[in-house]
Amino acid sequence: MRSATWRATEAHPFLMLILLSATCATRAAAQEPFRSRCGTGVHVEERSGWIWLPQGRIFCPLVADPKAERSFVSYLRGDFATIADPAPNPRTNIAAIGLSSSLAIFRVAGARSGDGVQLDLEGSVFSQFNLDAASFDLINADYLVALPLTLRSAGFTTRLRVYHQSSHLGDEFLLSRQPERVNLSFESLEVILSQELGLLRTYAGGERFFRREPEQLADLLGHAGAELRPVVFAGGRLLAAVDVKAVRGEDERWDPAWNARAALEIARVPTPGHPPQVITLFIDYYDGVAPYGQFYREDIRYVGVGFELAR
Repeated sequence: MRSATWRATEAHPFLMLILLSATCATRAAAQEPFRSRCGTGVHVEERSGWIWLPQGRIFCPLVADPKAERSFVSYLRGDFATIADPAPNPRTNIAAIGLSSSLAIFRVAGARSGDGVQLDLEGSVFSQFNLDAASFDLINADYLVALPLTLRSAGFTTRLRVYHQSSHLGDEFLLSRQPERVNLSFESLEVILSQELGLLRTYAGGERFFRREPEQLADLLGHAGAELRPVVFAGGRLLAAVDVKAVRGEDERWDPAWNARAALEIARVPTPGHPPQVITLFIDYYDGVAPYGQFYREDIRYVGVGFELAR
């Protein structure tokens, strides 16, 4: 294994640094195999029966979805329309930060390890900051609360989720731009179906928005994507993924947006038997309707790099 790791590090110095940092994890982490499937797994003692407040999850996060439930920090550079400047500027610099937490309420485990039905409670906030402003002004913050019911069976997973989102502009942005502000909030019913085929995962589904404010918000959203993990080594794996969303507007037209991601995922197992934490270093390319609530009518394009944590 040592010689294989050494050959991999010869390819690129940056990869060598990442592998060395992963090797410095605890001995338990090194001995725990990194799951080849997309998920982060369940606790070794929670593989059967009815479990209250279980550890881990059975539905994998959609890694290329900008609004997936995870914690991250990223730097974005691109054309953000009127989000950060009065006129489009292809050299606008933005910091995007997400904080997410999940509480597993119960799981009814299936016959296979990791299979079953699980109910969670999730909360997330996604914020964007203008790095071109002297005080790094807060531009927008989206707050989400979700209740997902997930099912897993032999590589097939589904998520039925009801969630609420409300969005708020930052004070500095309001004072400097004086934009047309809307009191944006909505609830949504989402269904996502996912299938894992070896190293490939595909998914598709959609959402129905209700109690929309303003009423001009889209009422339907289509969602699909794919994730490929072609290389798995020791405590890490390489990832290529794409996520596509399209919303139906007032004119009945569908406005698409897509995000492509290349990444390195590193697993850290705090204690043997526990679900691992997955640390991800990524590069994104996004093009389409802005995923930020108050700017749902804007088309943006950017390249981003960042770091995220999921478990």
